[in-house]
Amino acid sequence: MIQFILNNKRIKTNKSASTILLDFIREDQHLKGTKSGCREGDCGACTVLVGSLVNDKAEYKSMASCLTPLGNIAGKHVVTVEGLNNKFGLTPVQHALDEHAGTQCGFCTPGFVVSLTGHALSQNFAKYNEAINFVAGNICRCTGYKSIERAVKDIADGLKNKPENSLDWLIEHKYLPEYFSGIANQLAEIESPKITEGEKIIGGGTDLYVQKADETSDTDAKFYLNKIELKKIKNENGFIKLGASVTANEMMHSEIINNYFPKIQQWFKLISSEQIRNMGTIAGNFVNASPIGDLSIFFLALNSELVLKKETGNTRITALNKFFTGYKTLDLKEGEYIEEIRFKIPDTNFKFNFEKVSKRTYLDIASVNTAICYTTENNTFKEIHISAGGIAPIPKYLSKTKEFLTGKDLNAENINAASDVLLSEVSPISDIRGSKEYKKLLLKQLFFAHFELINEN
Repeated sequence: MIQFILNNKRIKTNKSASTILLDFIREDQHLKGTKSGCREGDCGACTVLVGSLVNDKAEYKSMASCLTPLGNIAGKHVVTVEGLNNKFGLTPVQHALDEHAGTQCGFCTPGFVVSLTGHALSQNFAKYNEAINFVAGNICRCTGYKSIERAVKDIADGLKNKPENSLDWLIEHKYLPEYFSGIANQLAEIESPKITEGEKIIGGGTDLYVQKADETSDTDAKFYLNKIELKKIKNENGFIKLGASVTANEMMHSEIINNYFPKIQQWFKLISSEQIRNMGTIAGNFVNASPIGDLSIFFLALNSELVLKKETGNTRITALNKFFTGYKTLDLKEGEYIEEIRFKIPDTNFKFNFEKVSKRTYLDIASVNTAICYTTENNTFKEIHISAGGIAPIPKYLSKTKEFLTGKDLNAENINAASDVLLSEVSPISDIRGSKEYKKLLLKQLFFAHFELINEN
């Protein structure tokens, strides 16, 4: 039996843990404010807040309920737009959207309200740019966004006097209804079950529930998104180590990761929305085996390794650049799963850059993505690793280009020559994201951009 809190109601259900949360909310609980839109995590109409107990306090993240299985919210607090209503009328978030005519047909409005309330609960409240980021995954077809942006500014301004970590302030100022004050105690009373039926492993579900929604919803599975031992980010024994269930947002906001990659928040905003970054796991991006997986490209350039584990406890280590064996095929033996991703702590003078070009600048699948990491000594390449996606059947580690540049001087002549080597080891195909000729030209330009942008910094 799965237990969780839905708004102000304790839920106990025997439904399959693989059941999609959106369907449970709308069809079983008859809460129609959470809308069923794209069912791919793109539109934000189904956004809910999911609260977890952390250090005796409930911490909330926005998620796309259309891609969230019940197994991932067991023991948590799920908040729909109905759960934000209070007896005093409109909340400040709802009032701002109403005041600035930020809603027309109204279909998208619940998602905006929930996402912006998530901003009020976040650590970066009262910052306009961060508030905008919180609704980057919410699409509106009616307003043209300017009215919503004006509402967002009012919301951010209204939060300027909020103390940090103050749930009481949000309740007092009507952003949240009063029942929120007792949620932490209620969560502490729920024993979060370990749902480990079946052979399939589900992390965030952000790919499985897009491509195989019906099949996955009927599958017995193990749910690893909240598995504590797979959520750690450590600096240990000369390696940066990340548990397989670390999400993109957890990595993006990690002090350890930001120490080495200060531009990571800029890069990761190209990858996906707040809702999806709160759900999508690192290991999930790898086992999806997409030729344009953004995190695969990022970690390939760090010459990363995977620690693979069996339930029996046996482990083995493989290089990430050996993990992808063909289109959608992996070096993953029966019964194995990814336990950890690790890479050597970079030298103090290392350079790293990530580039991505899509049809839309943000929140889109890459036409081509690429990353580079290198160190130099006396202006000579001492070590270099380069990766690219969208130009081969697998996320590509560019070994010939690496071999060509290692030991050579960092100058325009060698970089230009290396770009010819790079193009010789890729084999893009024409598809909806561009012709093969376009992808080759784009990859070459992004390769040059690595060095231009790094040198600017």
